[in-house]
Amino acid sequence: MALSEKDKMLSGYPYRPGDPQLQAEMAAAKVWMVRYNAALAEAPDVRRALLRERLGAVGDGTVIRPPFHCDYGSHIHLGTGVFLNYNCVILDVAEVHIGDGTQIGPAVQIYAADHPRDPQARAQGLELARPVRIGRNVWIGGGAILLPGVSIGDDAVVGAGSVVTRDVAAGATVVGNPARVVPPRD
Repeated sequence: MALSEKDKMLSGYPYRPGDPQLQAEMAAAKVWMVRYNAALAEAPDVRRALLRERLGAVGDGTVIRPPFHCDYGSHIHLGTGVFLNYNCVILDVAEVHIGDGTQIGPAVQIYAADHPRDPQARAQGLELARPVRIGRNVWIGGGAILLPGVSIGDDAVVGAGSVVTRDVAAGATVVGNPARVVPPRD
């Protein structure tokens, strides 16, 4: 039995993003984003109800300040008390999990979307997806970028403007481009 393009996408195989099913799901996410981003002045409970309409999981007390942008929404799983500040982007072509109590600064970008390194595969329009996992009680500073496939351990800190290209250990602090571990500060 042949895999659908969505199944390929979620399994990490090269897939065709122009597939009608994927395009329809992205179109539905765009309609939802217009509604959600227009709800900036609404109470947090109203916005949380909107989040639960589209996202894969939304824990109690979770807040995303609009504007917010994603590809599908349904592949995003947020724990309890997660906070995303203004202008966050999550390209959720694979699962993106964010643990309880994690705080994410403004303009952070989380990319599960990837592209083949082979130029012929790229020329054929193929794309890849690699999940991103962020642990509990993580702090990600404004403007940081998380690349496809990275995992960030519990209690880690990602400095503002950092580009995370590889996994971050639990409790580590990383800064820079590419992000590198720095000694703990008291």
